[in-house]
Amino acid sequence: MSPKPLFLFRLLLGIAALPIPLALAPASPAQPPPQSVIHADITGLRSDKGQVVCSLFSSAADFPKKMEKAAAQIKAKISGGAATCEFSGVAPGSYALSVFHDQNSNGKLDTNFLGIPREGVGASNDAKGRFGPPKFAAAAFQFAGGRLDLKIPIHYL
Repeated sequence: MSPKPLFLFRLLLGIAALPIPLALAPASPAQPPPQSVIHADITGLRSDKGQVVCSLFSSAADFPKKMEKAAAQIKAKISGGAATCEFSGVAPGSYALSVFHDQNSNGKLDTNFLGIPREGVGASNDAKGRFGPPKFAAAAFQFAGGRLDLKIPIHYL
């Protein structure tokens, strides 16, 4: 063998002995990052009039009366006596969800002179209050991340 073919033979042999880089290895299908979503299906609405207001609270301090102190709030359209509220980008933790049927779309829960709601209300865990709104502890749930589906029935008093 002349020096040139011997050189090419050794070069090819050396290349064949090299490990295949990971970049050239077949890629596994990419997994989408886990979502941080709390999805609530609201049911039992008397009519499609108005909107549903969902407020997500992360502490008992203002639950459920001070909606402006909620960690997040969503207003949803009603269709067929149901609505959906979806909170995305939620950090893991303890939360409670307060919901009401804002029939006149004024953005607040209307009550009578005694403070009893004139519009339908609901809370996570279907929590109900005695002589007032439900307590945070009764409505609280743990959110570990990912996706959490809740069902919240609306009650009219």
